[in-house]
Amino acid sequence: MKKLVAGAVLLVASSSVFAEAPGGPNCGWGNMLFKGQSGFVAHFLASTTNGTSGNATFGMTTGTNGCSVDGKLTYGGKAMVGAMFDEFSADVAVGEGDALNAVAAAYGVSKEDRAAFATLAHQNFAALYTSENVTAEEVATNLETLMKADATLSKYVI
Repeated sequence: MKKLVAGAVLLVASSSVFAEAPGGPNCGWGNMLFKGQSGFVAHFLASTTNGTSGNATFGMTTGTNGCSVDGKLTYGGKAMVGAMFDEFSADVAVGEGDALNAVAAAYGVSKEDRAAFATLAHQNFAALYTSENVTAEEVATNLETLMKADATLSKYVI
C-alpha cells in the first residue's frame, strides 16, 4: 500500500513541476499556440497538444518546431520532499523507507547510489531538519547542499 501511495504522490508531484521540457522550453505547436500564457491550464493544453500530435517528437528529430536537444533535462525533486514531508522525515530518521526511496528517485538517483543517498540523509538528520519549524523547502535545500558536497551524489544536483 505504501508503494502505491508513494507512486501516486510521485505522479502528482512530477506533473506539477515545470522543468526544462524535452526538446526545450519552446518546443512544439502547443507552445506556439499558447505562447505568452501561464498557469496550469495553459501548460496542460500545450503539453497535450504536443503529446497527442507527436509534433514535439518530430521537431526534436528534425530540429524544427522550435525544438532542440542541446539543453540538459532537469527535474525539481524539491516538490517530492514537500509532498511527502512527514513520511520523508520518518524515513530519514531510520535511514530507510519508501518515502526516502521516492525522493531519491525524484532526484534521479540511480538504484546503485540509493544506499549512499539514504546513508547521507540519515547521518545528517540534524543538518536537514535544523529546527522544529523547518519547512519542506528548507529541508530540500539542505539536502541538495549535502548532495553537492558528496562525491557520489553531487552528479544528481545541478
